[in-house]
Amino acid sequence: MTRILSTVTLLLLLALIMPSAAHGQAFGVMLQNNLMPASGGMGGVSIARPQDIQSALGGNPATLAQQKGTKFSFSGAWVEPTINMDHDTTIAAASITPFESRSRRPGSIVGNIGVTQDLSALGIPGTVGMGLLTASGLGVNYRDVVASNGTSAELVALATGVGAGVDLTDRLSVGLTAVVGSTSMDGIFSGTSGATPDYNLRALLGFTYDINDSTSIGGYWHTEQKHTFDDFLRVGGAGNPFIDVSLSFPSVYGLGVANQSLMNGRLLIGIDVLYFEWSETDFFGAIWDDQLAVQSGIQFTTPSGVKFRLGHVYARDASRNVVAPDIGGVINPQSTVDYIQSLFPNINEHRLTGGIGIKDILPGVDFDLFAGGQFEDTRDFGDTSVSIESYWIGFGTTWRFSRGGCCVDAPSRW
Repeated sequence: MTRILSTVTLLLLLALIMPSAAHGQAFGVMLQNNLMPASGGMGGVSIARPQDIQSALGGNPATLAQQKGTKFSFSGAWVEPTINMDHDTTIAAASITPFESRSRRPGSIVGNIGVTQDLSALGIPGTVGMGLLTASGLGVNYRDVVASNGTSAELVALATGVGAGVDLTDRLSVGLTAVVGSTSMDGIFSGTSGATPDYNLRALLGFTYDINDSTSIGGYWHTEQKHTFDDFLRVGGAGNPFIDVSLSFPSVYGLGVANQSLMNGRLLIGIDVLYFEWSETDFFGAIWDDQLAVQSGIQFTTPSGVKFRLGHVYARDASRNVVAPDIGGVINPQSTVDYIQSLFPNINEHRLTGGIGIKDILPGVDFDLFAGGQFEDTRDFGDTSVSIESYWIGFGTTWRFSRGGCCVDAPSRW
């Protein structure tokens, strides 16, 4: 009984691990450039030819070589989810009885900052960059529902990355970004756990290849990022020791293509295919299968330089049809397994995005707006039904400087 309660507590806590910045609009708990200034309007498309520096830092590091001169960019977004749960059974071990409620957790503000500097002045055919990025997170809150026994969970993951992209030839570029991920997790029942931080390393490796002047392909591999939250969960109530909890973000593989040959080069079309290896991760591997996602986006540039963007994302429902009873090293009854899985609704398959970019809104300053919505999806997990939908809106401002680089369309002085 004690072990069952411990597992429920752990799972509910972990539910919040999902991108607190991206409630319900990411891939599981991964954002993958869906809230970046330009990519955010194109369904996250950014593997071959990203249109903002944050997407180069957080996606394919080889594309950093496409950034010239000195650039600094700041972006922010608001994400508002709607998560409803209808739970129809009693879980005696966790003192949870039937209830129906909407998650009371408010929306989230997401920030991403990046800076890049090309090294052409030193005779080096490449660009370095660094940034502070919101990597992942999620949260639910049913504490106002007595029948839920205070169910709530929270996870926030930030990433600080330093990377470089280098042109090996006129057509081939490679890149590497080293990331330190800082993650904080908090969980459900009062007195059994507390907000616990952890950090770990991750590497992003990528390449791009220009097939011709109009078409580029690219690919990347993001390594798995493991976390161990020390003394996170108390097993068996007051007087008993706390135990460690392990959780990891998956290896991600991406392949993308971009073409800019149509409409005299004014129309950019991009498609990215992503694969998330959830089955190999700690914790999430017990409730999610590997996930395939396809991001499609277009950008049309008017003669005056204004850019209009549209995007669509398809992401396969990753929830396992059969969840193993052993979750987090604890054997659970089926009712507990279903309840745990319902707290991680990685089910939404379709979303639409749009955006606009204005170049030189001030000399050397670009401004971007983006917005998107995730269509409502509903799924039953045993005796628990969950529906989720969300919308988001954001902006970005980029400053371009020609100092220290070459061939950049930016003023050297005002």
